[in-house]
Amino acid sequence: MQTAPKTAFQRGLHIEYFSTAWMTFEFLVGFSSGVKAGSILLIAFGLDSFLEIISGSTLIWRLRKSVAGTASDQEIQRAEQRSSLIVGTVLLLLAVYVVGVSVYNLLTHQQANSSWSGMAIAVASVILMPLLTWGKRKIGHRVHSAALIEDGMCNITCAYMAATVLIGAVLTAAFGWWWADSVAALVLVYFIASEGWEAFQNGRGKGAD
Repeated sequence: MQTAPKTAFQRGLHIEYFSTAWMTFEFLVGFSSGVKAGSILLIAFGLDSFLEIISGSTLIWRLRKSVAGTASDQEIQRAEQRSSLIVGTVLLLLAVYVVGVSVYNLLTHQQANSSWSGMAIAVASVILMPLLTWGKRKIGHRVHSAALIEDGMCNITCAYMAATVLIGAVLTAAFGWWWADSVAALVLVYFIASEGWEAFQNGRGKGAD
């Protein structure tokens, strides 16, 4: 392996380490804030971040193996497919769960409490996620890693989700609209289901080449 590509792989590892650490923090804050506030919107956001930790860990494994040259392309591909299949399945189940709870909350007029910590983590994600996308895509093209590029696109999806969370949380806090959290959660389902279906198809070996 040439020095430049190896250095680029190491940079990819560094940005993925940071990304996975952030997703861990995002999961802890988002999920705990959602439980305390009774917000299905924040709970779903936190659980999606947890699944990003799984996919990020798989990518870290792949990059480490690429740097060390200790795994075949077939082994890497199988590991990626297993991870994608698990994450995709759980995301699709999460989408069904969010729809069910959101519809129930709308029918019973359940209202979530305001969560300042939830709004803060959403603001941070809206700012940080595009920067991670830019960095991962740049390095991914350098090392010809489609997985790293795709992971960067997942960060953009996370930014859209964070923006949806922020809008729902602000409407709940500012106007006390009882339906805002559930309606925003239903909007979030679009991103969760799209991400889940893509991961599920990749896990089955039917993703785009």
